[in-house]
Amino acid sequence: MSARILIVDDTPLNVKLLEAKLAKDYYFVSTATSGPEALEIVQHEMPDLILLDVMMPEMDGFEVCTHLKENIATQHIPIIIITALSDIKDRVRGLECGANDFLTKPFNDTALFARVRSLLRLKMITDEWRLREATAASLTEQEDKPLSEEQDIKGNIIILEDNASDRAHLEKSLKDMSTGLTLATDLNDALQKTQTGHFDLAMVSLDLAEEDGLRLCGQLRAQEPTRTLPILLLANENEIEIVAKGLDLGANDYLIRPIESTELVARVRTQLQQKKHYDRLRKKLEQSLSLALVDPLTGAYNRRYLDMHLPTLFERCQATNRPLSVLSLDLDHFKKINDTYGHSAGDFVLKETINRLQVNLRASDLVVRMGGEEFAVLMPETEIKTAQSASERLRRAICESTYDIPDTEEKLNISASFGVVSINHENDTSPQKLLDRADSALYRAKEYGRNKVVSENEMCDT
Repeated sequence: MSARILIVDDTPLNVKLLEAKLAKDYYFVSTATSGPEALEIVQHEMPDLILLDVMMPEMDGFEVCTHLKENIATQHIPIIIITALSDIKDRVRGLECGANDFLTKPFNDTALFARVRSLLRLKMITDEWRLREATAASLTEQEDKPLSEEQDIKGNIIILEDNASDRAHLEKSLKDMSTGLTLATDLNDALQKTQTGHFDLAMVSLDLAEEDGLRLCGQLRAQEPTRTLPILLLANENEIEIVAKGLDLGANDYLIRPIESTELVARVRTQLQQKKHYDRLRKKLEQSLSLALVDPLTGAYNRRYLDMHLPTLFERCQATNRPLSVLSLDLDHFKKINDTYGHSAGDFVLKETINRLQVNLRASDLVVRMGGEEFAVLMPETEIKTAQSASERLRRAICESTYDIPDTEEKLNISASFGVVSINHENDTSPQKLLDRADSALYRAKEYGRNKVVSENEMCDT
């Protein structure tokens, strides 16, 4: 995952070392030697992540962080504070200023890069939701507000921790932060409770006596109800490698034992604050979208919404040279379903298809019903090979299990054909050209016999 990272540090050697490490992993790096310079750069070149030193002249890192988090235009940029300061009060202050993490020099490279990857994934999802909300808000006059203005930062928390002493410490420290604390006894208990209840944060110990806490992380991210649930890992100092795996699995943050109460509260508050902001974006999006932008049958976005949203997404990808893939798909022989089984059966097939697509896609992917039995999927930050694999997964999700028509004994075998393309930054001069190429690939899939995935790469080879 390539991204733009801004390093802010007044020590040239620190900057060079970090820049070399990041460039080795193909990140685009820019640098600033002071707080004012960093704020100036951010106004003209929006980074995806900021690595921020604290002890600088003119304006220290805490002030810079506060400025960025109080500005609606920059509040969504993840910030990792990297400093020689090691006092718990400094860590807590950094987190309370809005930093996503606070690492003390000398830092562990594994932990840093796992955290970078984790925060970049989170930003990708947040950016997509912000873009969708902006598209919908163009129909209204709603305005967003800074994260720092979020009030009543409390939430429903579930804890998986089998050490009685640690569990008691967590309960005591979080009593004023939670609207409810739920204790899970094992992985199955935690998974069952998260599937049936509503939670704002899951805290997972990596030091369970007989189980692997990472399994719960993977399961939570695989299940639709908990796909966006914040996860806070609890680890020992010698478990950094395991923490890195957890972050790559989708965990949002971690704490190293012994857990200090003020840092615990600060990190929990950050996760609850971000969850509340994310939920508010989704709610605003749902409220501001008129029926004209949503397909009333399936609940998916319609062609009009695509026509409003895709140009903005297309322009952003062109300006930043980022990947964007588009899937065009069509249910095979759909007319026969309506003619043979009736329109109610056809309506069920359309709704179930949308459900199968959404369950097998990421939160940042956008499903659109173009009309009739035709659909499109927008996949930001996705190269053609990944999009092709995703299309194959979606094709199997549609064809490998029957569509059981309600109130009948009919079990229908349904298939779909897919066309897959990725943005060509030189030749795609408009969003429509991208859609036209996706449609061409779809037509080729139908020519090849239907129930197939055809990408632009295969079209070029034939």
